[in-house]
Amino acid sequence: MAVLELINISKHFGAIQAVSDVSLSIQAGEVVGLMGDNGAGKSTLVKMIAGNFRPSHGSMRMDGTELNLHKPVEARQHGIEIVYQDLALCNNLTAAANVFLGRELRRGFGPFRILDYATMYRRAGQIFAELKSETRPRDLVKQMSGGQRQAVAIARTRLSEAKIVLMDEPTAAISVRQIAEVLNLIRHLRDQGIAVVLISHRMPDVFDVADRVIVMRRGRKVADKRIAASSPEEVTGLITGAIEQVV
Repeated sequence: MAVLELINISKHFGAIQAVSDVSLSIQAGEVVGLMGDNGAGKSTLVKMIAGNFRPSHGSMRMDGTELNLHKPVEARQHGIEIVYQDLALCNNLTAAANVFLGRELRRGFGPFRILDYATMYRRAGQIFAELKSETRPRDLVKQMSGGQRQAVAIARTRLSEAKIVLMDEPTAAISVRQIAEVLNLIRHLRDQGIAVVLISHRMPDVFDVADRVIVMRRGRKVADKRIAASSPEEVTGLITGAIEQVV
């Protein structure tokens, strides 16, 4: 059974049709690359999955059950996490503080509850170890590389036992070494049975780590293929319109 299924999902903003009749399914432990030019509808589609937008038409199912999301917190409660391109990290805080931001652990009773830093540092360290990341819980985010910052953002998704992680351009504007680190983080999520949707303009990254590639153009899905059955040249043609559709 698919962990997530979209059935004829559409979204319009007044007269603007951002997404039109998109159907897709994602399995547990699968990495799916979502590609398309700017304005293709990728971000709108992902924001519907994340609970930011409600679909104008169509339906979503998770583990076979109808999914009606009104806000992002409801998506998180169902195991859907999103890592935005800007990561939304606080540079003046430690890695552990960012991992638990808004979900801080406390100890004590009644009005005498204080932040449980020791447990948060320990749990953050365990998550970084699970992700095979060199990031340390007490390091300040402002001193981190792009790859380490991605590790912190991804570690946050592990607190809620995510079933699916949506990643928006995670390898944009970072070095080759840091790109390799981020792709390894994605592989570790996959190996733990978590589905990953990788939104990217970087063809090498998608073909390196994804199991499938979905291509969107002008709000419609024009391809959904196994990576082994496609090629960068074909995907480029689908993105630009040189190839119409292979769905």
